Amino acid sequence: MSSLNLDDFTDLIERPDGGVRRDAEARRERQIVPPGSLGRLDDLGEWLAAAQGSSPVRPIGRPRVVLFAGDHGVAELGVSARPAGSAAELVRAVLEGGRPVSVLARRLDVPVRVVDMALDCDPDAFPEDVVRHRVRRGSGRIDIEDALTAQEAEAAFAAGVAVADEEADSGTDLVVLGDVSVGGTTAAGVLVAALCGTDASVVTGRGGEAIDDLAWMRKCAAVRDALRRARPVLGDQLQLLATVGGADLAAMTGFLLQCAVRKLPVVLDGVVAAACALVGQRVAFRAPDWWLAGHTSGEPGQAKALDRMALEPLLDQGVKVGEGAGALLALPLVRAAAALAAELPEKPSEKPEAPSEETEAEATAGTAADMGAEADTEAEAESRVVTQDGPGGR
Repeated sequence: MSSLNLDDFTDLIERPDGGVRRDAEARRERQIVPPGSLGRLDDLGEWLAAAQGSSPVRPIGRPRVVLFAGDHGVAELGVSARPAGSAAELVRAVLEGGRPVSVLARRLDVPVRVVDMALDCDPDAFPEDVVRHRVRRGSGRIDIEDALTAQEAEAAFAAGVAVADEEADSGTDLVVLGDVSVGGTTAAGVLVAALCGTDASVVTGRGGEAIDDLAWMRKCAAVRDALRRARPVLGDQLQLLATVGGADLAAMTGFLLQCAVRKLPVVLDGVVAAACALVGQRVAFRAPDWWLAGHTSGEPGQAKALDRMALEPLLDQGVKVGEGAGALLALPLVRAAAALAAELPEKPSEKPEAPSEETEAEATAGTAADMGAEADTEAEAESRVVTQDGPGGR
């Protein structure tokens, strides 16, 4: 299908440094707080040390929120609480500081980057740094047509790789990954169902702004129809993204894989990020070792994907809004784990006390006395022998 060879990622992606992790575990054994008493923070600190290749672990100094944005044609079926083609409004609100992720990012002093991959609006609606990676205007209606052409899927995937390189080169040391989309959770549900071999109803949730029962049934039907189109192309992950994904999902998949190549840790947000991570796992089985699940969003597709990748969410606060907000809430926890692992003092070493001069003299005198006593005992024994065997003896 494409000149892009995804198999290369299998060779390029290494696991986090196991030797450094063992050093971090040994360091943790020496600290004044008993190992295990900090719960999951212990494992998180050791994971960070391995990901950084550094023990003690370095503090998280330059995190970044990266959001991939796009509209999905399947939203025309009424599968979302938001009208089709309205993702641009969400992007504008994020950039202007009016969304939950914007408020949290300000408080945590974390920059937010939005990457337009397929918003259904004019390109000049946003600054150049937002739209320069755009592939197309909206993605296709996946229940009856492909989301992307083969060339568009490759371009979107490559854009995600390029964004990961830009972040790694700029010094970003941890990424919070999310999406800004309308209809994106439907496409994500199709990917999860296809890769996990489940039915549409098992992975279909109600979205960030909860839909009613009728809309949920429409969403299930859309996932079911798209799933029929997805199954024949399961062997080619790029074609799968072209068929039932979208430009934003293809870019997120490329981004996740390249972050693993560049040894850049990523905190995943909701079901869209989890679905892209699941595709990435199919491409390179070691890649999930570089990712954390930030939180539980309540979407059944997310739970299914995270279970398949053996990723346990850090938080469960019922945050469903998307846009990276739930995963960003986990950032203070990650920073706390790094600080504890690096800054807790170690137990003082227990060295044997050196004997004093007086103690040595006493020991020497005692040894001499013992030797004298042994000599007297031997002399008395010889005397008794002479008495018994001598002239006066028997």
